[in-house]
Amino acid sequence: MNAIAPQISTVSALPSADELDRSLRDASPAEIIAAALKTVGRDRLALVSSFGTESATLLKVMADVDPAIPVIFLDTGWLFEETLAYRDMLIAKLGLKDVRSIKPAEETLSRADPDRDLWFSDPDACCRIRKVEPLARALKPFSAWLNGRKRFQGSARADIPVVEDDGARLKFNPFANVSPEEIETIFTRAKLPRHPLVASGFLSVGCMPCTSRTAEGEDARAGRWRGRAKTECGIHTMKVS
Repeated sequence: MNAIAPQISTVSALPSADELDRSLRDASPAEIIAAALKTVGRDRLALVSSFGTESATLLKVMADVDPAIPVIFLDTGWLFEETLAYRDMLIAKLGLKDVRSIKPAEETLSRADPDRDLWFSDPDACCRIRKVEPLARALKPFSAWLNGRKRFQGSARADIPVVEDDGARLKFNPFANVSPEEIETIFTRAKLPRHPLVASGFLSVGCMPCTSRTAEGEDARAGRWRGRAKTECGIHTMKVS
């Protein structure tokens, strides 16, 4: 594979997202992560993870490339206790060296969600102050970021590129091309622990008030914001920067 991008030292000199996407469209997840690392360097690259039901697989591939790549975890204040425990379990299991748990600003919560019911009245606003805005702050030092979206998840994710423009930075989707079977293979070969809530019927896990069990035959993300038109929290539907 000779698609690895050259080392670039400044943000202004970064190759374009289209250029990188063309060179990496058939690359493996590990090759995509290695390319991102070589393009911007470890200090300028972050992986954003929810430590959800499939997160262990991307974190495993990243750890095999470089376990010291910074990992940003958005602790919204509404997460399941099982997710927090799973985060700690995977940090130990995979030897992750730099996991940063980011929380929403207390001032913003006091002003915009003093009764902690914004998730019900305006879930988009809730996601904005608990996810989108904290992530934007956390990503400021970085020139590129990695995430775990997959095309097989459908909806707005069906046509995601391997690399896309996120305004001030590059956004890499190392698992864009993977299949559910490949996800399962990574779990099995690496003997990765499952998210504790999977056994209870949660196939996709986000914040507690907006996550429900998935019935047999439903899409894996059907339990997210059930009964609403909303399918994304916002960090992937707008340029975070």
